[in-house]
Amino acid sequence: MSKLDVVEPVKLSLDSKFKFRCHKGIKCFTRCCSNIDILLTPYDVVRLKKRLGMSSEEFIEKYTYMKNDEKSSHPYAMLKMNEDAERKCPFLTPEGCTVYTDRPANCRYYPIGQGTLKKQGKDGIEEDEFYFFVREPHCYGYHEKKQWTVASWREDQGVDEYDRVNREWKTIQIRKNLPGHPELSESKQIQFFMASYDTDRFRRFIFESNFLNVFDIDEETVEKLRTDDVELIQFGAKYIKYITMLEETLKVKDEVLKAREKKD
Repeated sequence: MSKLDVVEPVKLSLDSKFKFRCHKGIKCFTRCCSNIDILLTPYDVVRLKKRLGMSSEEFIEKYTYMKNDEKSSHPYAMLKMNEDAERKCPFLTPEGCTVYTDRPANCRYYPIGQGTLKKQGKDGIEEDEFYFFVREPHCYGYHEKKQWTVASWREDQGVDEYDRVNREWKTIQIRKNLPGHPELSESKQIQFFMASYDTDRFRRFIFESNFLNVFDIDEETVEKLRTDDVELIQFGAKYIKYITMLEETLKVKDEVLKAREKKD
């Protein structure tokens, strides 16, 4: 069965209603936590590595593998499942999820999926966010009587915070390689992955390299980047947009530009 087989092709809004409930007494409890591919967001990694008391490097090494998207050549961190017949999530026990309060955004949204499309608006290209159902044959949650709207489900599952922190990063996913243009270079892929997921390494890159001598970053932001991982995630998205030439999100210092002009 392909992933498309479980996606119901109905576009939902925040007001769309559905019935669903997952609980320990349900027949399919935890079955949705096996044999699944979970793409992690930057905030997922930050929450989980803090929960487990690990550095970002340690978490990435132990719990993820990298997968390159064919259409964009973006490298994404995927949650590494156990190497058993059922490919169970490493955080799963018979009692449920051991990291439940810090579980990834994709787990929080289930059984709702989220997508984004570009559309032409009056002020240029706009992003249209939409939702859809994921209906897997083994899931009995849809037979429960508890009623939700997409909005109330989002609030109950705590995804608003995840979407807020990841918003800038998620807009980058819309980027695709143009026909006739090369994929992202290996060096840019490394930088993309670092700025997305490896927050500890990205922080060292900012403060221990020549970075702050090249880019004009205000002092308030610099101080936040020293300790605030959420600030670092959002700054990382700006850095990725800059190196992939999506937007001129960073400003090179005037003296650096003048020095480059003299060399030319």
